[in-house]
Amino acid sequence: MRKLGIVILSFILIVSVAGAQTKADSAAKIAAAKVDSTVAAGPRRTLDKIAAVVGNSPILQSDIELSYAQYLVQGNQPNPDVKCRILQSLLTQKLLAQQAIIDSVEVKDDEVDNNVDRRMREMTQRAGGQEKLEAFLGRSVIQYKDEIRPDLKEQLVAQKMQQKITEKLNVTPLDVKKYFDAIPKDSLPSFNKEIEVGEIAFQPQLDKEEKAVYREKAEELRERIKKGEDFGTLARLYSQDPGSAPDGGDLGFADRTTFVKEFTANAFKLKAGEISPVFETDFGFHFLQVIERRGEQVHVRHILISPVVTQASLDRAKAKADSIYTLLMKNKKIDFSSAAAYYSDDKDTKYNGGMMLNAENVQNRTTFIPTDKLDPKVALVTDTMKIGSISKPELFTGADGKKSYKILYLKSATNAHKANLDQDFPKLKEFAYEDKNNRTVTQWFEKRRKETFIKIDPEYQSCEILKKWITTPPATTAQAKP
Repeated sequence: MRKLGIVILSFILIVSVAGAQTKADSAAKIAAAKVDSTVAAGPRRTLDKIAAVVGNSPILQSDIELSYAQYLVQGNQPNPDVKCRILQSLLTQKLLAQQAIIDSVEVKDDEVDNNVDRRMREMTQRAGGQEKLEAFLGRSVIQYKDEIRPDLKEQLVAQKMQQKITEKLNVTPLDVKKYFDAIPKDSLPSFNKEIEVGEIAFQPQLDKEEKAVYREKAEELRERIKKGEDFGTLARLYSQDPGSAPDGGDLGFADRTTFVKEFTANAFKLKAGEISPVFETDFGFHFLQVIERRGEQVHVRHILISPVVTQASLDRAKAKADSIYTLLMKNKKIDFSSAAAYYSDDKDTKYNGGMMLNAENVQNRTTFIPTDKLDPKVALVTDTMKIGSISKPELFTGADGKKSYKILYLKSATNAHKANLDQDFPKLKEFAYEDKNNRTVTQWFEKRRKETFIKIDPEYQSCEILKKWITTPPATTAQAKP
């Protein structure tokens, strides 16, 4: 559903190839897949070869080979053209990073450190532990972090530079109309049936006695740690946070905006080495230990004990849902929007009159949702509803496995149709912005490529997508030879 003639631009590969295939990510996936050592060792035999130079910055053959090995590990067939695309993405990254220096675009050391720590945690988890990861890498995690840090910093700088290029872009209604009018009528995108649907959610709540069992379990683990047992070991065995438990509960460095408020309050009031009391959040009962403070960032690990929904709590939620449904049906002075704001337990919708938002349309935050993007049960229930009607409470299970009773309200519905400005302006505005964004960045790259000395090894000069990257060095530019 994009305008004809729009080409997939080379700069997009900075995210889809280079961003996803850095040394860290590639090594992690290769390790996780337990790839044969001959596959992993291939790139390491060409460490001293330079595949290209951008300005005064070299691109190593080993970088390309490591990304290509990751491509093969994913089950893809050998394809030499993929190496051309990988090199193109690295050329793009170098060009952006060099312009970032000129424009004083920087990333903070804390941001780089957080990125490195996050990637290393992912790698450790995928490899099955730190010892296995170090055995695969042939060096310590600390050594490897030092090696990948410059690459990751350059990637973050390049991404920030690309954002700067388009940060002031906007599209007016006239821009949207011009974009729409330029689409051939026989090529207009088609849109599926869409609906506007609201919800009032009733989540099962455990009472004090039901919660006590889980709080006591957390308290017991905390006492065991205070008596000398290892925090990391107990986190791996008992913590119910799937993201951090394999890493001994380690959450890395984070600022005050990272966690929910109860977690933040405990994390930022403790000194390094201190353990918090047991506290409750929407996720369950936690306690945490501060490992290190660094300015406005804190490095913590935690253990989470998540309560399990009981049948009694589900029955209470259903009874509440039934009573609110009866109230809506009998008392016409209470509308659905007000009832959602007052009674719903879903924080994402209650302050929006209960209306669900299209998660894929973040920029325009529209309430029109294609039926194929809805929760299947929501789509099933609303399919038989009339516009303006309210459904009886039904039990729903979310993607995270959590259960809740919901009352649904069908506000409107549009049938499948060809795009038009009246119905589809928000979508067309998004497409027009993307088109303008693409053209702006394309023009920027065309200009910078002509102004920058770029030399590519003969092995890659036959790549069709790289022919425009080979330039003659300007008289004022120092030439670097691979």
